[in-house]
Amino acid sequence: MQAFGRFLDVLDALRANCPWDKKQTNESLRPNTIEETYELCDAIIKNDVHDICKELGDVLLHICFYAKIAEEKEQFDVADVCDALTRKMITRHPHVYHPSQIDAENPKPLPYVPEEAQQSTGSGEAKVSTVSQVLENWEQIKLKEKDGNKSVLSGVPDALPSMIKAYRIQDKARNVGFDWEDKQDVWTKVREELDELETELRKEDKENSTKELGDFLFSVINAARLYKLNPDNALEMTNRKFIDRFNYIEAHSIKVGKPLKDMTLEEMDKLWNEAKKVLNN
Repeated sequence: MQAFGRFLDVLDALRANCPWDKKQTNESLRPNTIEETYELCDAIIKNDVHDICKELGDVLLHICFYAKIAEEKEQFDVADVCDALTRKMITRHPHVYHPSQIDAENPKPLPYVPEEAQQSTGSGEAKVSTVSQVLENWEQIKLKEKDGNKSVLSGVPDALPSMIKAYRIQDKARNVGFDWEDKQDVWTKVREELDELETELRKEDKENSTKELGDFLFSVINAARLYKLNPDNALEMTNRKFIDRFNYIEAHSIKVGKPLKDMTLEEMDKLWNEAKKVLNN
């Protein structure tokens, strides 16, 4: 708490005295927030503990900066952000919190007391015992909250990258029972979508081919989800693997003084296979 307090004091000082910090608005900060979030994600996929810690700090700065701007406009402050989050986490975890478990120092009534909580023993035990049940309850509670989602899929941000959005859409639909009964059945759909894509490609119909490509990718993401694989992480691993191997080819071309554009595909393919062995990826 002391460390967080010192950080907020520094933010206050910068907002009051630094020309750059003084002029920032929600709109001007937004692009930087997106960049900082991606930098954190990059550190996480690299498993770089030092950078994860550093980038978490940068993201935290942005969160508190937005709260500071709102406080200046007398809209809300960082304490309101924490209070709202605390109330939300309590109401959405009825298998952990009994309705009577409200922080004595923050006696604001919970906006919604879920029925599931009535079946709690009050000791943190409840009928919910699996991750799947927790997620299903989470979605149902969100729909019942006064300021919660108006529909099952309304909580998926429009600005999410397409692959992550597809995964989240499918996951939310699953939480209300709209999913394959047997995960192996998804492969029939994947093959069906691939056949439809190939049909349109043979016709050289770009518009329909684009639509069918989207359907095919959506089905592959669905398959990944059913097998508990993260398609975004998987694709990023492949991206990095490709970059490493291609850089190996490029480094060789520079070493021998032969530009890539002058190399044959056979020469590059040989170096590609060599890179797989040398880089062990």
